[in-house]
Amino acid sequence: MSSFWVVATVLASWYIWQRKPKAQAGPLPPGPTPVPILGNVRDLTAKELWLAATKWAKKFGDVVHVHVVGQGLVFLSSPEATMDLLDRKGSIYGDKPALVMAGELCGCENMVAFTRYGDVSKRQRKLLNQAFGVQVIPSYHPLIETETHSFLRRLVADPSNYIDHTRRYAGGLTLSVVYGYEAVASNDKFLNLGEECVDLLSNKIASGGGIWPVDIFPSLKRLPTWAPGSGFLLKAAEWKAKMEEFVDQPYEFVKASLKNGNYVPSFCSMLLEDKEKCTPQFEFDLKHTANSMYSASMDTTITVFLHFLLAMEEIDSVVGSDRLPTFSDRASLPFVDALLSETYRWGVPVPLSLPHRLMEDDVYRGMFIPKGSLVFGNIWAITRDEKLFPNASAFLPERYLEKVDPALAKKRDPRSYVFGFGRRRCPGVNLVESSVWLMVTTALATLDISKAKDDFGNPIEPKIDFNNAVFRIPDKFQCDIRPRSEHALKVLRQTDATRL
Repeated sequence: MSSFWVVATVLASWYIWQRKPKAQAGPLPPGPTPVPILGNVRDLTAKELWLAATKWAKKFGDVVHVHVVGQGLVFLSSPEATMDLLDRKGSIYGDKPALVMAGELCGCENMVAFTRYGDVSKRQRKLLNQAFGVQVIPSYHPLIETETHSFLRRLVADPSNYIDHTRRYAGGLTLSVVYGYEAVASNDKFLNLGEECVDLLSNKIASGGGIWPVDIFPSLKRLPTWAPGSGFLLKAAEWKAKMEEFVDQPYEFVKASLKNGNYVPSFCSMLLEDKEKCTPQFEFDLKHTANSMYSASMDTTITVFLHFLLAMEEIDSVVGSDRLPTFSDRASLPFVDALLSETYRWGVPVPLSLPHRLMEDDVYRGMFIPKGSLVFGNIWAITRDEKLFPNASAFLPERYLEKVDPALAKKRDPRSYVFGFGRRRCPGVNLVESSVWLMVTTALATLDISKAKDDFGNPIEPKIDFNNAVFRIPDKFQCDIRPRSEHALKVLRQTDATRL
């Protein structure tokens, strides 16, 4: 065993020497002190890495550098740093790392979140804009309204299963938009498959920033499966099969529906109807882009709505009592927009962005950031900045009703951060924003949401745990959900009750 570690140390030292920049235009950003060879391995955590990164920011500043066996990781924890680098310098910070584990071994390399910058990512972004561009979203409004009303009826009928109802809504809406598929039950085969794969991606494949030992030492992928330490290869093969099933099955459903003429118009069906475009490359791009839309929008929607439930307090409806809100009401509901903004900020759906990869050496504020560095936006630190958000741990929607100058308003707008940065911004942002706004607004108009009560009528403080490594989704907590009144219940029942 001792000889093994001698050889491993020599190999690691050689690897670091090979990776070390031969000349630097300045010092690296500050950070916690690394140990020889391994670097900052002991400083990283698989769960809630954003909390560790926030502690580093408080000690070292808003740009922090650590390394793992020579692989540089940079954490940006301020609006200025994220906007300067990830947004304004997107041409060199817009790449994604070639993650051997997530990409090659687990089959995620062609998902939008992992695609390297180049022709494939450009083709994918073009398809995404066709599906989810701002100009397209109004065409989905009738579907969003129908799905929202169905969701609320299910929620009123069975409030204790609010997580299942929210998952059915978020996943079902995206399945309808992208594939023309209707999920008729919470245990639908595609909903279950999607949930399983998004959970694998968040809590297994991409946990702890998505960096595995094989990403640092790619030769580990050639280990025989019987060798000590090769268990990750068996896991990867299992996960890859499931992820490929997730990509292929909904897409094949669309193609079969088109062939027999029994299809519902959708993003995929619209593009597949043009036979001249349907080259193997086009279908490959479409299949993986469509799958990425589902992955990007489902857990974000769930996270935001569950944090809304956590923060909810009783308020009067702002649209009257004889109808449900519609998108045409949005301009006249500034408090609802403020409440949604505070839900994004306070809930922080994705506290730490997936890593960007720097494509060439860069110097920022006199600090040298080497080519190949993996760069993370620490969204948690930004949204908990007391200078930007006084009393940041409190849920205070009114902070967004204050008049401030445009530059400060942009820094304080959580949408500048919570959906990602620059050229790798979440592809489903416009659909998520529209659907969540209507969910929140209609819930405000029809429901009373409060803390659960014990047998003596005393409020029960919810116990909140977070066990998702990427999305800050709270585990199920106790709450009380009921119609605001008999009249509100009647208005809900007047919508199409056949979709229960």
